[in-house]
Amino acid sequence: MNKGDLVVAMAEAGEISKAAAERALDCFMSKVANSLSNGESVTLAGFGTFSVSSRAGRKGRNPLTGESIVIPAKRVPKFKPGRELKNTVLSAGAAASGPVTSGAITGGAASGTITT
Repeated sequence: MNKGDLVVAMAEAGEISKAAAERALDCFMSKVANSLSNGESVTLAGFGTFSVSSRAGRKGRNPLTGESIVIPAKRVPKFKPGRELKNTVLSAGAAASGPVTSGAITGGAASGTITT
């Protein structure tokens, strides 16, 4: 799902126009970004918490040249999902994949019997 799909889904679910849904989504993203840039976290009960994490500077290596480089310290956004979101994803994933059973591999390049 991309931003356009989300706007359409919000408009249908909220029974509002696409323009109003897009303004609401843009406002939400702007306010979260502003809060994070000010060092504040944003918590949505049941959904999760947006916060800022600090990464220390460190030495790294350029994979092309092998040259040693210094990676500066920085602040990065992070998201920690809430319990309800985790449970929703877990239950949807279990229903989509079905039960796990042992047995032979069928179909594709790995089908057939393997002998050694």
